[in-house]
Amino acid sequence: MMQTITRCLALVGCLVSGFGSAQRIDNTALFRQMGQASFIRLHYHNDLFTGTDYYYTQGYSIEAVRAGLQKNPLTRLLVKSRVGQNQYGLAFEHFGFTPTSIQRDAIPVGDRPFAGCILVKTFSMSVDTLRRVRVSSVLSTGMIGPVALGGPIQTALHRLTNGVEPHGWQHQIRNDVIVNYTLAYDQQLYAYRRLVLVSASVQAQAGTFANRLQTGIVVMAGRFDSPFAARTRRRLPMQVYVFAQPLIGLVAYDASLQGGLFNRSSPYVIQANQLARTTVQVNLGAVFRYKNLYLEYDQSTLSREFVTGRPHRWGGVKIGVSFSPLTPQAITE
Repeated sequence: MMQTITRCLALVGCLVSGFGSAQRIDNTALFRQMGQASFIRLHYHNDLFTGTDYYYTQGYSIEAVRAGLQKNPLTRLLVKSRVGQNQYGLAFEHFGFTPTSIQRDAIPVGDRPFAGCILVKTFSMSVDTLRRVRVSSVLSTGMIGPVALGGPIQTALHRLTNGVEPHGWQHQIRNDVIVNYTLAYDQQLYAYRRLVLVSASVQAQAGTFANRLQTGIVVMAGRFDSPFAARTRRRLPMQVYVFAQPLIGLVAYDASLQGGLFNRSSPYVIQANQLARTTVQVNLGAVFRYKNLYLEYDQSTLSREFVTGRPHRWGGVKIGVSFSPLTPQAITE
């Protein structure tokens, strides 16, 4: 049974690839606003898009947004606007980390630990169109460790693609629970028609998996509907734009490097005094939207996360399909 589950998950990874820490896949990012009441979207990341094969090695997510998800009991823990437009979603996410080499059986001392993570994310997005403010919140629950099947999935993927047989997963971060909360705030700073948008953003994460604060700006340029505008107005049938998001982060704790908060039996972790407390991340990408179709390609660069580490780059694609316009009846107030 376990082998069957592993093969199925690996096949899912291959199918979506025909396209990392918490929020490596940020499905609630401002520049990923779909502008529709109901949609599904696939996200896939892999560092092979940037010619590397280490650290944040792969991540994929399947998300759904619809008004009925407001009935999910966990949405009571999310931020909601009383005067704006609220949307609710649910996502399944799986991602993994490896050291710079996956061909050694020895403990990768001074390198990044192996780690696999599996999450279910309950999230909300609230827009105040009068103040040009957007607030999103995410509750992530899941597990880090062998139970996430990071090693078997990577092995199955490499066998399917005739890649190198991974070694060293026996030294991965041990099983521990993930309960993490993310709160993000975006404020429009400047907008010129539907061509240029500049906004400031702040994001905080707290829980058993990651504790960090990030701040930066978002710049969008092209032809697009503003993510701060009322969704009842006439939408552009075709939207094409690029985005840039430079971020500065302050890191207090990262379980993918330091091990779980409760289970301290991991054979190898990065010690707290070796953690890089300040990081710089830059996300760049392009989005094409036509009616109900959403396509995106993005790349990210992240400065070193620990003293003996190195900067890392990865890329990803996203494909989404929406089902209904965001009319007043579809908006949850």
